Amino acid sequence: MNNTVPVIQLNHLYYRYNSGNFILNDIHLSVRGNEFTAIIGQNGCGKTTMLKNISGLARPSQGNILLRGHDTAEMDIAEIAGQVGLVMQESDRQLFESTVYDEVSFALKHAPAGSLAGGKLSASQIQEKTETALSLVGLLDKRDVFPPALGRADRIKTVFASILAMGPKIIMLDEPLAGQDQRGCDLIMEILANLQQQDYTIIMVTHNINVIAEYAQRLVVMKSGSVFMDGNPREICARTAQLAEAGILPPQITRLSQTLRKRLPLEEDALSPAELAAMLDKLK
Repeated sequence: MNNTVPVIQLNHLYYRYNSGNFILNDIHLSVRGNEFTAIIGQNGCGKTTMLKNISGLARPSQGNILLRGHDTAEMDIAEIAGQVGLVMQESDRQLFESTVYDEVSFALKHAPAGSLAGGKLSASQIQEKTETALSLVGLLDKRDVFPPALGRADRIKTVFASILAMGPKIIMLDEPLAGQDQRGCDLIMEILANLQQQDYTIIMVTHNINVIAEYAQRLVVMKSGSVFMDGNPREICARTAQLAEAGILPPQITRLSQTLRKRLPLEEDALSPAELAAMLDKLK
């Protein structure tokens, strides 16, 4: 894949519900293939609405969205879903089958004509794609479990697998870390990091800057429906005054390292406990 060419491009994107105020205001944003982008910002700043516009669940009021160079205005939602998968914030609403296997295979069995490359799948192809998707998220051993009986992290992983089975190489997630304990957060982030290594593009909306700063290659900060900051996590987290304008604090470990740097010759602000420990070890 040519990772210099955007897989998603938003041009002068505006969106409003009915005749109300614009929720999205003149957004310009490009996402390259195999990039891990985190989108952060206060509630109501337009993060979820932007994902819905990219996925086709909402359509721009003005401007356009290009998906691998094709205008999504000329694509139906099934075509978009074949390229972009969305894990919604209330992901439990995406679960309705009696077993994990049935959940993940459902869309493959009922996909609209033309929405899958190569047309209708055989039973063996459905089984192969379903088991591959379950393996990617570490749920193959829970294939026969009733999805609501799973823990929250595994329920989200089931939704991941359902989307991965359909074959999109762009995965968008809306607050997948909400309500997770540290172990659940770590499991989800490890899966996403593994997917990125396998050439997936990840776009993730979250409030958890403490976790995402360690994993994302890029942070997009939204404010009042617009892109307010955009850069790599280290650059963004160092700009504390601007983050404060958007109502965001840098990660706790970054704030600690900023305090320590007033007394110790640390190389830079840390984004993770391991990184800070390594810096401190060098001073011994």
